[in-house]
Amino acid sequence: MGQNGNVASNPSVSAAGMRMMNLLVGKPPQTVQDLIDSTDVTRTAITEQLNELLLAGLIERKRQPPTGRGRPRHLYSATTASLTSLFPNSQSLVVPAMWSAIEEVGGSKLTRQILRRVVRSLADHYKRKMKSTKPEQRLRELAKLLRKEGGLVEATREGKQLVLRRRSCQFISMLDDNRLVCAVDLQLLTQVVGRPMRRTACRLEGAPCCTFVIADKK
Repeated sequence: MGQNGNVASNPSVSAAGMRMMNLLVGKPPQTVQDLIDSTDVTRTAITEQLNELLLAGLIERKRQPPTGRGRPRHLYSATTASLTSLFPNSQSLVVPAMWSAIEEVGGSKLTRQILRRVVRSLADHYKRKMKSTKPEQRLRELAKLLRKEGGLVEATREGKQLVLRRRSCQFISMLDDNRLVCAVDLQLLTQVVGRPMRRTACRLEGAPCCTFVIADKK
């Protein structure tokens, strides 16, 4: 089953800081001027974002010796911690193996019991942060919370329906052959929104991303 298969976020780092980190991962060390040239962002903003990432331990700074009479410059590069933050899917082998072991030891009944507890715990996490009471408002609010955590998620009006479009999946590292993660995702949305949700498209079936709508009342 799986987690935010995206360029995920660190809750302690702003969205601007995460975008800056994306520019540093997998590239040679960059100077402040390099980053200004590639982003067209002010020096002040760049410096603030770099300091934020330094404080979180996601990048490191090294002093570059001056050339000639020039002043010494600092070079910034991503740390190993940034890779973990950006790519939580590094556990994509370990987590499925754990679920397989749980099922072998306790059977499918134990697996489903554990998943129900996981859903309940996650739902409580989001519900504590929400203020809205109406399902559509709660869906929008959930999308906002997921984005704040680094998810690539949008809730947009399409005709008469409000569609939740999940371009990243926070459970992707949990994905197994039985696709139990899909049930977890749907149950989580249902519990948080307070109305049954319906999946209208799935990335595992060829769609670009998973999409969900609030199910019609019967």
